[in-house]
Amino acid sequence: MGREFHVRFCEGLGVKYPRATRLVIGFRDESDARRVMEVLPKRFGKHGLTIHPDKTQLIRFRRPSSKTSRREDQEHPGTFNLLGFTLYWARSQRGYWVIKLKTASDRFSRAVRSIDSWCRDNRHIKISEQQQKLNEKLRGHYACYGVTGNSAALSRFLFEVKTCWRKWLYRRNRLRSLTWSVFYRLLQRYPLAPVRTSRSIFRHAANP
Repeated sequence: MGREFHVRFCEGLGVKYPRATRLVIGFRDESDARRVMEVLPKRFGKHGLTIHPDKTQLIRFRRPSSKTSRREDQEHPGTFNLLGFTLYWARSQRGYWVIKLKTASDRFSRAVRSIDSWCRDNRHIKISEQQQKLNEKLRGHYACYGVTGNSAALSRFLFEVKTCWRKWLYRRNRLRSLTWSVFYRLLQRYPLAPVRTSRSIFRHAANP
C-alpha cells in the first residue's frame, strides 16, 4: 500500500450520499489498517462527512489458524456487529473456518422485550387474534434475520415468544392451569410460524 490514501465519493445526478453508511474495510496488515484509520477522518472531513467516534474502531478479525498452537489465534479470533448481526469465525460442517452470522445480542433482547410487552398489553384479546399478530411479528423477524447460519438464534427467538405468550396467558384468570403440556396442546390448535431461513447475506451482497 502506498503512502497516500485517496478516499473519493461519487454521486450521480439527484443522488445524495447516505448520512448513516456502514463501511467495513479489511486489511491483511495491521499497520496498513492503522495508517488508514489516521487518514480516513481527514478525507471524510473534506467532503463534509464525519466518522462516528464510538462506532468506528479497529477490530482484530483474523481467521483462526489450524497450524498453530497460539491460544490467542485459536480462542479469540474477534467478532464485530454489523446491521443487526454479529459476525464471527466458526467451523463449517466440513471443518473449514468460515465467517458466520447470528442475531446481535442487543437486537435479540430488544425483540424479546417487545414481544413480552405486546403479550402483556394484549393478553385479554381473543387467542386467535393473538396468534395472528404474533405470527406477523415472527415472520417479520424471520424476514430480517433469516439468513443462512442463523437458524439457532431464530429457534431461540421462537422459544422466547412461546415463553412470553404462555406467561401472559397464564395470568388470565380462567387459564391459571396453563401448564406447559396444556400450552403445547393449545399450540397445536393455534400454531406459531416455524423458523424460516430464506437468504444468504453474502450472496445478496455479491448480487445486489
